[in-house]
Amino acid sequence: MARPRISLKARALRYLSAREHSRLELARKLTRHIQEGDDLDQLLDWLVAQKFLSEARFAESLVNRRAARFGSSRILSELQSHGLDDQYVSPLRISLLEGENERAFQVWERKFGVAATSHEERAKQMRFLQQRGFSNSAIQFVIKRARHIEPS
Repeated sequence: MARPRISLKARALRYLSAREHSRLELARKLTRHIQEGDDLDQLLDWLVAQKFLSEARFAESLVNRRAARFGSSRILSELQSHGLDDQYVSPLRISLLEGENERAFQVWERKFGVAATSHEERAKQMRFLQQRGFSNSAIQFVIKRARHIEPS
């Protein structure tokens, strides 16, 4: 017995009930399920009008999910990959940059917790933070602050 076809609208609402999506991301997910008579742009416009889909909410949600683990450049790059307008990204960019040093230190502390004792260890710690998308100034802040931590 064939399973009943889930409408595009129902599928979109199911995706949005799990987490926030950008318009571009939701369109990509729904594109493969379009059948004759479906109008994806009209559906997306309806979702926006009904406030089920919001670029601003998506941007804030993504920043909240990623901020504890990643640096500003990586988060901002991910926001851009979702095709968000600068009007949603600019305010978040400012808040991300303001707290980057402290976030970088918290990420470093969870991973390492102890200041490097050799150049190789320091380079390893710096590469780790760089791969997480933290700026060079935030990395330097962490390395300097780590030197003042007393070993347990």
